[in-house]
Amino acid sequence: MEKKFDVLVVGELNIDLILDGIQSFPEVGKEKLAEKMTLALGSSSAIFASNIASLGARVAFLGKVGKDKFGEMVLEELSKRKLDISMIVSDPNLATGITVVLNVEEDRANITYPGAMDHLTPDDIPDEALICSSHLHFSSCFLQAGMRKSVGRLFQRAKQYGLTTSFDMQWDPFEQWDLDMPGTLPYVDIFLPNEQELLALTGETALSRAIDVIRPYTNILAIKQGNRGSSVYHANFRSDMPAFLNRNVVDAIGAGDSFNAGFVYKFIQGKELEECQQFGNLTGAVSTTEAGGTAAFSDYRKFLEKARAFGVSL
Repeated sequence: MEKKFDVLVVGELNIDLILDGIQSFPEVGKEKLAEKMTLALGSSSAIFASNIASLGARVAFLGKVGKDKFGEMVLEELSKRKLDISMIVSDPNLATGITVVLNVEEDRANITYPGAMDHLTPDDIPDEALICSSHLHFSSCFLQAGMRKSVGRLFQRAKQYGLTTSFDMQWDPFEQWDLDMPGTLPYVDIFLPNEQELLALTGETALSRAIDVIRPYTNILAIKQGNRGSSVYHANFRSDMPAFLNRNVVDAIGAGDSFNAGFVYKFIQGKELEECQQFGNLTGAVSTTEAGGTAAFSDYRKFLEKARAFGVSL
């Protein structure tokens, strides 16, 4: 049976208010100035969905927003990237979430108001959404109160319908790290943490030990390591690959989500893991050339030009 969508993204939706050109992070009782402000599409799930659609995948999004100006902006931005937004609910009783992002050089601090993203539950995900899709991606389980305890069941349902799957848990703002690893990760084809998240999840201080802890539960483990690149593990396969370095980083917002988009895009095409990893590193680097997580992917020709600047011809 031919599937309508290459990728179904289930997850959170919000707006990013990005402040750039800050000399240092805020201090209690003191005032800091920003040189630039950008209002952009935010959330790990939306950045991933937007960017993998820009690369050429047929993508549907399932989530919730408030029936407000920010919600309208989210839907408009996703529609521009040719995503199917028919499964996104605009709830007049909820407010669309927002993240305030403070960028200091290549580091950042975030404060998030979850809003509608707290209210997506498993009951909002019909079987039909899974049946018509080939791949499921889910992000930010700790930010979504209605889904936090149900992530494993979602991936199990996806596997029952024959979907391939990917998962980026993201940072836990409560720092409880209570992911049910044996009940979740065996149903995930590609697990996509960054290095600090993996250390926190496993309670280890050394990456090698964290990998030893997590490997019994994972299929493909793709670890994002910022400007040091990435490491990928699967069965007897291991690849440590350096990053494509951008010497003029605008910001790193969405770089990890862009890595996810590049990696998964090649994976759903059946490419070898090394090619998936290299393309993930490339899309992560391209993301840092413009503000926000999606601007560098707004036009595919622009993306190709930026790729060539990193020495890659596609």
